[in-house]
Amino acid sequence: MADNGLPDAVPARLNLHDDPLKALLLPFDGGPLAWPAQGDIAFLRARDGWPLRQHPLDRLRCEQGFKPLADGLGQAGLDVRPELDCAAEASLVLVLPPRQRDEAQALLARAVAMAAPGARVVAAVANDEGARSREKDLQQLAGLDGTLTKFHCRVFWTPPLSGARDPALAARWRQADAPRPILGGRFQSRPGVFAWDRIDPASALLAAHLPTDLSGRGADLGAGWGYLAAEVLDRCAGVSALDLYEAEARALELARANLAARAGRAALAFHWHDVTTGLPQDGYDFIVSNPPFHAHDRGDRPELGQRFIEVAAQSLRPGGRLLLVANRHLPYEATVAGAFASRRVLAEGGGFKVIEAVKAQATQAHAATGQARSGQAMKERRR
Repeated sequence: MADNGLPDAVPARLNLHDDPLKALLLPFDGGPLAWPAQGDIAFLRARDGWPLRQHPLDRLRCEQGFKPLADGLGQAGLDVRPELDCAAEASLVLVLPPRQRDEAQALLARAVAMAAPGARVVAAVANDEGARSREKDLQQLAGLDGTLTKFHCRVFWTPPLSGARDPALAARWRQADAPRPILGGRFQSRPGVFAWDRIDPASALLAAHLPTDLSGRGADLGAGWGYLAAEVLDRCAGVSALDLYEAEARALELARANLAARAGRAALAFHWHDVTTGLPQDGYDFIVSNPPFHAHDRGDRPELGQRFIEVAAQSLRPGGRLLLVANRHLPYEATVAGAFASRRVLAEGGGFKVIEAVKAQATQAHAATGQARSGQAMKERRR
């Protein structure tokens, strides 16, 4: 066991460029705040990184609903859950608020509610992610005792607390983040998830061009709050089973609620899962996907969509179909061409394209493998 309470063997790859995380720990690095000597420490929207390792972490409880980040915390030996119990008091509450205002305000209200008597809430936000607004929010809710600016971020903290300064405001903020009806009551959603209050136009384009002959066992990769899965079940009578894979726990719980009325229509399964690691099952007859192309820090990551395509190809049965929608400018064609036997564009519009790709039949795959081996043998003979 290392001095910081972590196992000796921890992942060597840590995020060296997480400026909000660096800012969050700055007040404890010889600054105005002391790391609590006892009591649990809660970390909301937690992320792993080297600044965290400078402190004792055996009492740290992490909340992270985004599966890739949660997996990283778990692999580092930290206690991580999609959601922490607000009733469990903490001697310190660390927060990395998200960009979306309602979600961020609700998270700050939860942080204040989790703080034990005499505990502080410490939060950090990048300047271009709304740092000043979140600082004002925390000041209004519980008061401020200090602020530091560094790494293009602001870190700010409360005085020792004995509850929220304005309990009614805290309750309103918590309620503003609650699931609510959208689109005339057809679905439930909540702030912070992708396209939370509308139908994403890319998903709408794919839904409008779904082949109605999709049948058998399928999967939705990056299912969000369940719109596309609902459309598959409503439009394709031959679908007998559908697995939803989603990395954001908040979105997956909404999908579960939104598809509850269709549970008798097909066998449904919901997986909190990072698709880029591969799928735990294969042999799917079809896969639909509107893959992400942004990382959690909002940076462009077209390789995410490319990996979704590769995983889909690995997880389909021979002859299985992928129905994919993507921004027209994204470089997916080469990945699709390398992973599938055939492909065609079903529709284009609004800056998006819908692609149907078919995996090689077993005989085609066998022939392709044989040709590759023959070509390799010829190269060896020429040497």
